[in-house]
Amino acid sequence: MAWTFCTSGSAVLGAGAHANATITASGSALTIWSNAAEGEIVNETQTNFLAGYSSISATSGIKNVLSSVCSDKISQRIINYDMSGYTSRSEAQTMLNVLDNQIKIGIGNLKSYNTSSLKAI
Repeated sequence: MAWTFCTSGSAVLGAGAHANATITASGSALTIWSNAAEGEIVNETQTNFLAGYSSISATSGIKNVLSSVCSDKISQRIINYDMSGYTSRSEAQTMLNVLDNQIKIGIGNLKSYNTSSLKAI
C-alpha cells in the first residue's frame, strides 16, 4: 500500500529545509507514515482510492490531489517528529497550519470527485 499516492521525496520537500535529517532519511518511518496517510484519506473520503487508483484518469487531476494530500499529511508527521531544527517553534507551527489548510481543501476536492467507478468503503 505504501507510496501509491505520493513519493517520499514530495513528503520530505513539504516538511521544509529544516526537517530532521535522520527522520527524512528513515525509509521505515516514512513508509509507516505513508501507509497511515493513505488509510486516512480513504477513511476521510469514504472512497477506496487505493483499490481504484489505476482506474483514475491521469487527466482528471485527482491523482495530483491525492499526491498533495498524502505528502502533506506525511510532511506534518515529519515536522511533528522534531521541531528543534526550525528557526522557531512558530515557523514549524505556521508550516503545520499551512499543510493542514491544504489537506482540508484537498479532502474536500476528493469528496466531490465523481467516484462512481471506485469502491465506497
